Amino acid sequence: MRRRPKQLTTAPDLFRDGPGAPVVVDLDPAGRDGDVADLPAGGQGVQLTRQTATQRDVAELLEDRVPDPEIAAMAQRIARRLAVRRRPRDPRAERGSGRLASVPYRYRSDDIDLDRTLDVLAERPVPEDTDIVVRERMRSRRSVVLVVDVSGSMRGEKVRMAAATVAALSTDLRDDQLAVVAFWSDAALLAPLTAPVPPARLLDALLRIPARGLTNVHFALTVAHAELARSAARRRTTVLLTDAVHNAGPDPRELARRFPELHVLLQTDGEHDRELGADLARLGHGRLAAVHTHRDVAPALNRLLPG
Repeated sequence: MRRRPKQLTTAPDLFRDGPGAPVVVDLDPAGRDGDVADLPAGGQGVQLTRQTATQRDVAELLEDRVPDPEIAAMAQRIARRLAVRRRPRDPRAERGSGRLASVPYRYRSDDIDLDRTLDVLAERPVPEDTDIVVRERMRSRRSVVLVVDVSGSMRGEKVRMAAATVAALSTDLRDDQLAVVAFWSDAALLAPLTAPVPPARLLDALLRIPARGLTNVHFALTVAHAELARSAARRRTTVLLTDAVHNAGPDPRELARRFPELHVLLQTDGEHDRELGADLARLGHGRLAAVHTHRDVAPALNRLLPG
């Protein structure tokens, strides 16, 4: 039987380095995601549906201790060797992915756009090489927000999957923007899109987040959506790594609809909610990939983020 998520009456905390734009949280106690009859009568918590998340310094969150040496060493080994393997590209195309664009000939492509070329030649009886118009794949900057479920404790296969995902995306997106959000009942923005953080530092921060019990997927997606809103990239993607056992806060399905591309890496090594994970991916215009061990992560990301 599916558990009913704990109803929140106060906004979760958002941990981050330095000040940032306010993040408004929809607590939804009025019954859109639940039954009003089940709520207590009166009280500010019942009347208020939206609050601004309390922002706190990430230094308040991280435990002032060295992570378990064995776990840390294992995570770093994975980070060093694991990466998303890019598919081979057409050597004639401009490096990168994106839509085909008609551009002046630059000695890279021989895929001539005949209609556009004829238009140019009609005005220039004595053409030069660059008057030829060809089709090339133009790389457009991509922004990705990785949202990592750290509820419970970061041990065993859970920490291996987190390490594999951070390592793979950090390698694959070295020319793009990557943000990382860790979440439980609250959330921490460990790396904003505008300030890259080395993978080793990200893994160290993940391992130093104290064990937490509840899982608030809705707030995690709220933070990710706010971060993506700061990006002007043509392709904006969110990758959610979670078991989807959502047990605090509003139902995240409605929020998932607002994402241009939301993929779910569903952790299936323990208790998990495949139905919710599949719904989030479908509503978020993305796809679901189940990952049972850390070795499943890179192949899954290759399927979710081709090119």
